[in-house]
Amino acid sequence: MALDVLRGHVYLVSLDPTIGQEIQKTRPCVVVSPDELNAHMSTCIIAPMTTASHAYPFRVPCRFQGRAGYVVLDQIRRVDRIRLVKRLGRLSSPALENSLRALEEMFAP
Repeated sequence: MALDVLRGHVYLVSLDPTIGQEIQKTRPCVVVSPDELNAHMSTCIIAPMTTASHAYPFRVPCRFQGRAGYVVLDQIRRVDRIRLVKRLGRLSSPALENSLRALEEMFAP
């Protein structure tokens, strides 16, 4: 795979088409899938980011490119790398750690 996708990288991702209440449009998303999976698959698991949200459960506050917002963990999805428009940077370590901890909480038995 030509594109080196790593956990914590933020990409502009084309999320359309969407259905119902799915988060839509082309927006920044952080890769949350493990690097081992990213290295072998043509898909990755992303969590959209937004500045237009409220502090809901499983929405982790973050700052990216000088803007305050949230990592929207209740809208994670698996996307093909074709949807990754361009790399924007990397989420801060504390925000990534908080996001991964929240995902662990979401899926823990």
